[in-house]
Amino acid sequence: MDTTNKGNKYIRARERVDELKSFYGNLTSYVLVISGLALINYFTNGFGYMWFLWAAFGWGIGVLFHAIKTFDLNPFFGKQWEKRKIEEIMRNEEQNDKWK
Repeated sequence: MDTTNKGNKYIRARERVDELKSFYGNLTSYVLVISGLALINYFTNGFGYMWFLWAAFGWGIGVLFHAIKTFDLNPFFGKQWEKRKIEEIMRNEEQNDKWK
């Protein structure tokens, strides 16, 4: 039992580290690529039309949703809500089993 519990904790911790690595990799790519596009925009167009902002906005939305998922910032259907709902359903099933 103790070995299984440690194994499960390790697996959950490993999954969490993978989620964090994925998010930080996405964020790093975003910063580097958008910075590069901004420089290209500046050197080819000066302070005229700033087309790189379209890419920054589009990809930024993706980074925002990735952050919401990674850091459980969704107040409606986040991991905490999911945990509470699972516990509620399990309690209801236990009560229903008692009445059978």
